[in-house]
Amino acid sequence: MKNSMLSLLSLFFAVCCLQNGASAGTISKPVEYMDGETALEGFLAYDESAAKSSAPAVIIVHEWNGPGDYVKSRALQIAAMGYVAFCADIYGKDVRPKTREESAKTSSIYKSDRQLLRRRAGLAFSEVKKIKFVDPKRIAVMGYCFGGGAALELARSGAELAGAVSFHGNLDTKTPEDAKNIKCRILILHGADDPSVPPAQVAAFKKEMDDARVDWQMVSYGGAVHAFTNPASGNDASRGAAYNEKADKRSFEALKVFLKEIFN
Repeated sequence: MKNSMLSLLSLFFAVCCLQNGASAGTISKPVEYMDGETALEGFLAYDESAAKSSAPAVIIVHEWNGPGDYVKSRALQIAAMGYVAFCADIYGKDVRPKTREESAKTSSIYKSDRQLLRRRAGLAFSEVKKIKFVDPKRIAVMGYCFGGGAALELARSGAELAGAVSFHGNLDTKTPEDAKNIKCRILILHGADDPSVPPAQVAAFKKEMDDARVDWQMVSYGGAVHAFTNPASGNDASRGAAYNEKADKRSFEALKVFLKEIFN
């Protein structure tokens, strides 16, 4: 309980920094971009030093409740590592689900229409490539839960990414043959006891990757269920979604190693 409280306080501190313009040297701001007539609102964060060179960038895709303080706090963490971070908006500027029911209904639109999901993720990718101090050959995508699945779909679309990372994300796809289009390395950070991503889905994903000869790796965290990186998930694993401090820390360290590998 003590450790969970410390993690909650850490996240609260990150959010406070976010609301106050982040820490010294970090630039953060909303970025509006378009899908036809639909306005999308992303969030850009980077250290001042990154703007002085050709920096690597990481796109972060939100959970099923849409862009919010959680993914923005993660963007600040990524920016502090010297990368340019950009939170994608899959839903649209004016769509921010407030309940589980709204989140389920909204996310189902994109889970049912994977081409729409890929297009929205691809627009974020295009937006990042427009940033003059970003190295277009060193862009990765990562996502949490719903966003993890979106990150994988962007990779399956054939986008010229350096890497794609899923944190407790869905691994299923309607077109497993599209894995042949993947041009980047893949990292899956998975809760071994996640009821939302059952063993059959994991096995199908492994076959999909192997059949397409993708350079992929998966780390499964024992005792971790769905949403294990977010303190707001609570600590009752019996609900199927809960924070797991060890898995959170270990998975973020795995991300750090992966980003160094793909960007060097």
